[in-house]
Amino acid sequence: MNRIEAQKAYAKLLIEMGLQLKEGQPLTISAPVEAQDFIPMVVDAAYDAGASIVQVFWRHGKISRATLERAREEDLLDIPDYVLDQEFFYAKKGGASLHFTGDDPELLTGLDPQRLQRYNKARSEKLKPFMEMTMNDEVPWNVAAYPTLDWAKKVFPDAENPVDELWDAILYASRVTEDAVGAWREHLENLDQRAQWLNKEAFSALHYTNSLGTDLTIGLPKGHIWAAASSTLPEGGEFVANIPTEEVFTSPEWNRINGVVYSSMPLIYGGQPIDQFSLTFEDGKVVAAEAKVGNEILQELLNTDDGSRYLGEVALVPYDSPISNLKMLFYNTLFDENAACHLALGKAYPTTIEGGTELEESQLREHGINHSLVHEDFMVGTSDLNIDGIREDGSVVPVFRSGNWAQ
Repeated sequence: MNRIEAQKAYAKLLIEMGLQLKEGQPLTISAPVEAQDFIPMVVDAAYDAGASIVQVFWRHGKISRATLERAREEDLLDIPDYVLDQEFFYAKKGGASLHFTGDDPELLTGLDPQRLQRYNKARSEKLKPFMEMTMNDEVPWNVAAYPTLDWAKKVFPDAENPVDELWDAILYASRVTEDAVGAWREHLENLDQRAQWLNKEAFSALHYTNSLGTDLTIGLPKGHIWAAASSTLPEGGEFVANIPTEEVFTSPEWNRINGVVYSSMPLIYGGQPIDQFSLTFEDGKVVAAEAKVGNEILQELLNTDDGSRYLGEVALVPYDSPISNLKMLFYNTLFDENAACHLALGKAYPTTIEGGTELEESQLREHGINHSLVHEDFMVGTSDLNIDGIREDGSVVPVFRSGNWAQ
């Protein structure tokens, strides 16, 4: 396929496999303005699939930075109701949501971390009802990527045509072939088999070790559910929230995590990099944290609310996977988290505990499920990562050896 054909195949994949859009279903799209030549392909694919209406919301990185830097703070933090209403209007009609990541990884570097964190918290509080709706799998949603020039130059600083290089990497990592939908069906089946094995084992805990110094034991709540790429809607339909994805994941028990873990890749948080950091846990809580790059930003993230110092996700990703085998940093969590095992600070997915979507926040916490305004993935996987599954009786089963599945 030439690049135009591949882009059209990518657009079709996002609609037909990512969102699995149905006849008469509305769709909202969030995208950077640089994607103006590509997004019409996505819109056409959506209408071909029977979308009732497609609404596109554009964003401009430099304008966003100017606002975050220069707006009067009392107005910046006064998040208008329409921000939530915009998301809710079509979601309440059963609409799907497609978000394209791709902004400059260092867009907000140099801005006041405390001011940014106050803004992020205010916006998260406003959007909390929609975040809960998506994390409960009540509506189909998908996060994909578009290669903006600033992002491409960060990934390929010496390339003559960095955007073309990044397009190729995105399409490869997203398994875009002439039969991309068929390739994804096979991929999803393989991931589901991994999740089924983990659910059958029902481990009490996982123990992580590697040469970076990671020595971490993560307790798993009773009744936890390992999930793969496909999510199930209340009415029974399915969707794939991330393209690409290589993970199976569940929720840890918020107060049963002990030891130290070291990051294996940079974390881009709110347009600012955090790198070479470690987190020390005692009874689930981060009691010490230090980053060689972006330490102040890391501290602000950890201090967002009561739940941001606890884990909300544990995800297993083999080191030998299409994204990892590219041997490159995307400086974008959508891709980098699918190149390595990762954890997440903050809110856990209620869908990863039996009956979780029917429980209130306090009940979820009683079942070991963390709650927070944030959910931030960070990568911990390496080529020498070993993970042991610990059963209730204390017996040990190898889960990962040398970065890959042991089974």
